[in-house]
Amino acid sequence: MLGLTALALVLTAAGPTHADTLQAALVRAYQTNPVLNAERARQRGTDEDVSIALSGYRPQIAAALSPSLIALRNLTPAGDTQRATLRGYTAQVTINQVLFNGFRTGNQVRQAESQVQSGREALRGVEQSVLLDAVTAYMSVVANQSLVEAQRANVTFLRETLGTTRKRLDAGDVTPTDVAQAEARLARGNADLNSAEVNLAIAQATYEQVIGAPPGRLAAAEPIDRLLPRGRAEAVSLARRENPAVKGAQFDIDVSQYAIKIAEGALYPTLTAQAGLQSNRNTDTTLGSKGTDQAFLTGSLQVPIYDGGQAAAQVRQSKEVLTQARIVLDRVRTQTDTAAVAAWVTHEGAKIAVSAAEAEVRAGTIALQGVQREAQAGQRTTLEVLNSQQDLTQARSRLILAQRDRVVASYTLLSTIGRLDHKTLALATPSYEPQVHYQQVRDAWHGLRTPDGK
Repeated sequence: MLGLTALALVLTAAGPTHADTLQAALVRAYQTNPVLNAERARQRGTDEDVSIALSGYRPQIAAALSPSLIALRNLTPAGDTQRATLRGYTAQVTINQVLFNGFRTGNQVRQAESQVQSGREALRGVEQSVLLDAVTAYMSVVANQSLVEAQRANVTFLRETLGTTRKRLDAGDVTPTDVAQAEARLARGNADLNSAEVNLAIAQATYEQVIGAPPGRLAAAEPIDRLLPRGRAEAVSLARRENPAVKGAQFDIDVSQYAIKIAEGALYPTLTAQAGLQSNRNTDTTLGSKGTDQAFLTGSLQVPIYDGGQAAAQVRQSKEVLTQARIVLDRVRTQTDTAAVAAWVTHEGAKIAVSAAEAEVRAGTIALQGVQREAQAGQRTTLEVLNSQQDLTQARSRLILAQRDRVVASYTLLSTIGRLDHKTLALATPSYEPQVHYQQVRDAWHGLRTPDGK
């Protein structure tokens, strides 16, 4: 195919090769992209919300130590002064346990778990966004390298044409006008080459930002049609079921529903129990004892009667937030439907654009060869040769860009239906599994270090 040939032009770049295939570039982006790694860290922080919520089921243990130092000065009837120093301390260990708090702890745990699920969908969305950015950056470099080569070939052709025209001027076959036209086209070709080189430098900088390494010699990439839906309706259906934005919005509704139950819990009684040990020690022997020890167990029942309307307001507020979450879900679904349709028609349009560009290049190549032969026979002018070459160069540029758009459109469609991830793409990299960290910290009762030792 001419499109693949155009994208497979010889590509040169200084420096070592870091990612010579799209798969390798995607692997590097998956492992090192700072946006994705930051989102993973955010999700690990969200995991801790479940452990925080579970702490409501556990006892709270506290120890207190209160040392005392008392200086006494006593005046006797005889006028003597008696001084004494009393030293002592009070030590106490207390255990507090909530027995019932209006089901708030259980609902807080379930709310935190829903937040974790929503966060995982957000992480999946960021992964898809990063991988799509990586595809776009990769194909941009490939296309711009090909465009530079196409412009270099154009400049070479124009320089040769100018040389031939000057020789024909010396022989009296053409006029100075023909030479001026060839010189003008060569100047335009050099300007176009400079513009292509500038665009390539920008694309390479973007590639390094997204992938994490400067591009080397990049191979042409193919579309991923084998992973795409077979029709527009299927694309919309898959997007509604699997798009991370939709699934995340569904979990956000669960979060809001539990928030209502948590707010309602403030209207229920609260039952707590407290147990402890207390020890008092002193140096005052006149009391007949140097200290006392005691153990205690108490219970407390608090029944809310009126709090100024705070709990009721919080319940109403949570209900409005739930309404907002449901509206957001409807909006996200509509946006996803639109994105799926747009991605589908863009992908189909890209196929047609490639076919049209291939036909244009074939016809333009034949036309240029014919005009060159006719010009040699004196039937065509130099300007017609230059125009034909310009048409062919523009056709090749359009083909290169159409091939780039074709590949990017296929990955965009895969992202819209929620399947642009490292597993679907079968990337040769260890998977980052967010549930591993979740299980490590969910039931942790103590410890300041994170599972990775920080």
